[in-house]
Amino acid sequence: MRAAPLPVRDGLGPDRIRMPAETAAGTIVEFLQATHPDEDWVGRMAAGELVDEHGRRVERHTRYQPTRFVYFYREPAAEVPVPFPVPVLHREDGLVVVDKPHFLATIPRGVHIRESVVVRLRRELAVPELVPVHRLDRMTAGVLLCTTDPAWRRPYQELFERQRVRKVYEAVARYRPELEFPRVVRSRIVKRHGELTAAQFFDGEPNAETRIELVERRGELARYRLWPRTGRTHQLRLHLAGLGLPIVGDNFYPQFLRRRADDFTAPLRLLARALEFTDPISGVPRRFVSERVLEF
Repeated sequence: MRAAPLPVRDGLGPDRIRMPAETAAGTIVEFLQATHPDEDWVGRMAAGELVDEHGRRVERHTRYQPTRFVYFYREPAAEVPVPFPVPVLHREDGLVVVDKPHFLATIPRGVHIRESVVVRLRRELAVPELVPVHRLDRMTAGVLLCTTDPAWRRPYQELFERQRVRKVYEAVARYRPELEFPRVVRSRIVKRHGELTAAQFFDGEPNAETRIELVERRGELARYRLWPRTGRTHQLRLHLAGLGLPIVGDNFYPQFLRRRADDFTAPLRLLARALEFTDPISGVPRRFVSERVLEF
């Protein structure tokens, strides 16, 4: 992918709009004013913050460029601050490992832009190239690995893509005495674009697998250790819910319940406890462990 022609600013990269092949507009500005009339295009031009994909400033007379991109900065809507820090577990050269809190998104998306690990750390650590090489759900806490050097990004991403990372999670969920552990759950998980929840099927070719171990029981609840072999969306939440063991604090499964944006009570009791792998750059064994404790 071509690098953006505008730099990261205040933790955020520029937005972009693709110009369609056909339009009645003769200039880029005419197109933008017609399709996005509420934006301040004149102000962006005056500040030199409206450019084409080659980084050239867009002026009023700049001719329309079909199928090309125009880049600009957009101020995101106000967000409810997530009142938890992002502790750094490890930092060296192009690698940063953090202990992500519950309720904080990994990457800027949808209504969670500034309140994301990426934007927060770019600002706090002054590293505009920081990106995560894998993701955790907004409601899941724990170990998250990021790179700050674009040359390091692909080698670490390939570790996850090729399933060469040993991931260990913990969860607090319901206890059912009739279930035997350890056990392996396999299912087919389907997540449709635009839908918040995923669907799980136990017939058809499995695409998700998790080994589950019972660690301890306290009354009607228990703590489980989970080893996901695959990384499907909401896999651990679905696999436990499918056993009749919904994770404490899960407002998605088995039933979706909407939460207020400012409600930081009752977090999902799911924690990415550890990541283990052979470093693709140095070749040395790596193991990073969360310092968080699930309320139980």
